Amino acid sequence: MMMQTEYIEELHKDDALPSETKDADDGFVLNIDNLKVYFELRKRAFQHAGFVRAVDGVDLQLKRGETIAIVGESGCGKTSLMKTILRINKPTGGTIQFDGEIINDFKKNELKDLRLKIGYVQQDPYGALAPFMDVQTILEEPLKINGVTDREERIQRVRQVLEEVRMTPVDDFLRKFPHQLSGGQQQRVVIARAMILNPILLVADEPVSMLDASVRVEILKLLRALQEEHNLAVIYITHDLATVRYFSEYIFVMYAGQVIEKAPEAQLINETAHPYTHALLAATSDPDPKNVDEFQEVPAGEPPSLVTPPAGCRFHPRCEKIIQGLCDIERPPEFDLGNRHSVACWLFKDRPALREYSGVSE
Repeated sequence: MMMQTEYIEELHKDDALPSETKDADDGFVLNIDNLKVYFELRKRAFQHAGFVRAVDGVDLQLKRGETIAIVGESGCGKTSLMKTILRINKPTGGTIQFDGEIINDFKKNELKDLRLKIGYVQQDPYGALAPFMDVQTILEEPLKINGVTDREERIQRVRQVLEEVRMTPVDDFLRKFPHQLSGGQQQRVVIARAMILNPILLVADEPVSMLDASVRVEILKLLRALQEEHNLAVIYITHDLATVRYFSEYIFVMYAGQVIEKAPEAQLINETAHPYTHALLAATSDPDPKNVDEFQEVPAGEPPSLVTPPAGCRFHPRCEKIIQGLCDIERPPEFDLGNRHSVACWLFKDRPALREYSGVSE
């Protein structure tokens, strides 16, 4: 049996020779190629017991000023992907190129410089804010950590960013603590902290899921306004396709650690291809009175274990359209549907393949 360290080395060996995609900048702020993130499992603290394959062969490209959404149900790997882009997690295989540099093996000082360029909006605003700090102190902290020693300069920047997130008059909020703010105001402070260092990439992890429905669209409009004003690249992570149409131009659908469909927003909503994406859309909240008396058809079963994922297409155990002897054996290539729309599903095997996957899926 291949030992854990040998297995990891094999994954890195596959990525040792950079592809043309990795070498070419092409104006991308973010260029992810065949990214793998595996977490080792141990029993009795020392014995290797396998891996959780949280992210397993993901490609993603993002240019300045673009907004993409990564959607999928809980446990699909979207948050693990986000944390790896932030380099909270270390990649197991593949490459992450950010702002022209491959960041896989960045050390402490390099990571500090990297995170100057990336803003992070957390899901739970109250949990993300230190309860013993007021708003001014919360927003000054990143500036102090990154060497802004002039207090007047810090205060000026804090006031500027609070105006940008529509927390005015500013003087009414500077000395308030998180518990004195509403949920929407707390999330605006989180967004202000993400913007305080003028990033070029903003990563928003379910930024409206903890908010009242009446506030969600306002926060999404705010993020859109900031993106346009600062020409930001934005990654919006969510499980709710209902909010995606308000915010993102391009959608990546993840299932069990893999991207199974990607397309421009209107294309994916109106010409849905993968059975799993159909299921996500069916589960989306729709203010239609007839829904009171009807249940939407959703796939039976649960997402697979990422420790022992099924062979072939990882959705096949729940799929009503399974092609026996194919879907359950071989991982589907990424098929081209035209108009920047691609899908990893054997139902489209008559279409040209954009990317082949070698061998039988583990």
